[in-house]
Amino acid sequence: MPEAVFEPLTTYQEYPEAEMLSRAREFYQDIKRRRTVRDYGARQVPREIIEDCIRAAGTAPSGANMQPWHFVVVESLEIKRIIKQAAEKEEQEFYHGKAPQAWLDALAHLGTDEHKPFLETAPYLIAVFAQSHSINEKGEKVKHYYVPESAGIACGFLLAALHHAGLVTLTHTPSPMGFLNEILERPKNEKPYMLIVAGYPAAEPTVPVITKKSLDEISSWK
Repeated sequence: MPEAVFEPLTTYQEYPEAEMLSRAREFYQDIKRRRTVRDYGARQVPREIIEDCIRAAGTAPSGANMQPWHFVVVESLEIKRIIKQAAEKEEQEFYHGKAPQAWLDALAHLGTDEHKPFLETAPYLIAVFAQSHSINEKGEKVKHYYVPESAGIACGFLLAALHHAGLVTLTHTPSPMGFLNEILERPKNEKPYMLIVAGYPAAEPTVPVITKKSLDEISSWK
């Protein structure tokens, strides 16, 4: 078993409390502007922006630092069309048979249905895969730990980074998503976790009228 190796923490930056409060409030004011957007324009996004956002996602904490994720960026119109067709097939079955009525009722106020044009119109689709294990240099299987939790944190980092860069996003999770392994040629040890749509909004986008729970509703102090 390898021994732990430590180094001095040199990256931490402490701020005066007044600045801490200002930074916390500024971040909240900025991140609360983020909305799930379904209307995308065809305007292209420089690749470097997406790469840096994925780098940010890759800094997320993970179980045993296994970093059990892989991001596939899709910009090919042909591949996006294939993904759209496969996703809409699953969504057709979901909205017209698989989903219980209570679930459909819960979605009704969002105005969603089986049609997913954003999967084709947005400049980028980022398919996030969660890895159950990896293979080391000896060809041995290395189990990963807390995989869903780790992938979820990385997705949160990615969404925040894309918003911070000035893009709009949407999280799409058709079930099942196994078609992404085949289309994107990913190995069996990877499970599709989330499909993140990213780009610029259309000229006159609309979003559902929603509210977020208050601080008192989502937190408590003991």
